[in-house]
Amino acid sequence: MKSPPNGSVTLISVIFVLWLFAIPASARLNQQTGEEQAVDSAPQSAQYSLSIDVPLVVLDVLVTDEDGNVLNGLKKENFRILDEGKPQFVRDFAPTSAPITIVILMEYGGIAYDYFAYKAAYWGTEFLDYLQQDDWVALVTYDIKPTVRLDFTKIKPAVEQALRDLPYPGFREANMFDAIADTLDRLAEVKGKKSIFLITSGANTFSRTNLYELYEKLQEANTTMFCMGIAEQEYMMAELRGRGSYLEYLKMKNQLQSFATKTGGFAWFPRFQGELPDLFRSVGGTLRNQYSISFAPEKASRDGRYHKLKIEVIGTDGLPLRVKDEKGTYRKVTAYAREGYIAPTSSRE
Repeated sequence: MKSPPNGSVTLISVIFVLWLFAIPASARLNQQTGEEQAVDSAPQSAQYSLSIDVPLVVLDVLVTDEDGNVLNGLKKENFRILDEGKPQFVRDFAPTSAPITIVILMEYGGIAYDYFAYKAAYWGTEFLDYLQQDDWVALVTYDIKPTVRLDFTKIKPAVEQALRDLPYPGFREANMFDAIADTLDRLAEVKGKKSIFLITSGANTFSRTNLYELYEKLQEANTTMFCMGIAEQEYMMAELRGRGSYLEYLKMKNQLQSFATKTGGFAWFPRFQGELPDLFRSVGGTLRNQYSISFAPEKASRDGRYHKLKIEVIGTDGLPLRVKDEKGTYRKVTAYAREGYIAPTSSRE
């Protein structure tokens, strides 16, 4: 993140700008040679402006009641941002309506005799039915390393064909941490709102990226993660039969939940096929019903450190907003957004 330039303007600078306004525009044209020499006889008026580059922290926020119903129609005044507990001025605010830009990041290795690989491919194909025509989607699979199968496209049949054309899984590895880190690096060049839909068993075999390093990358990236665990039913059955380590599986689930929570997304662990349609709709519903809000960190807060954020949804009285359900009962309201950000620095001001 670039450091902001110095915001002060000296008296000499002001005098110089006024002097520019006082001189006719024709007299300020640089001399040209040959056919390029031309000065309009009509008087020209020029406009000048001074701009200051202020770093902004942009947040994508989903607001629901405690029953999970999405709240639309909120205004700028309904949001309070706390940066390390300090209230911030909400600078920009708008409901987001742009098409989705999402990467399907899918485990595709030989774990469990390729069972999870084919299950992930099937679920990925099903997910495509819940995207809209203008949505951008890319496909990345991973085993021992991540592989970009298809770059961003709006052509959903092309993604479906790429899923059908996947080769036989070649490695019995699932380096999930490395795959997430690599995808975040690639998305750093993508402008605007973006997200990752991770379809995985939760296993991570021998990634070079450790969990702490991955958490740091998630804190730096403005990318929402959704995690879909494909092994819930299988691990529960193994636990009932006295096979496998359910405690190890719980650890993997906690990691996936942390990835989602830190970035303002969600993690799901469906047991039955019938749960999938609602969960797939939740991914698009979350991204299409967010509010985009931003604030400019104070100079004293531009320390290059990780800052914890809290988003509060408030009423006109400044108290936490509550809404009524169909029965007239008041329900609490919750905001979902990334938990923090890496502050810019003021070293070059």
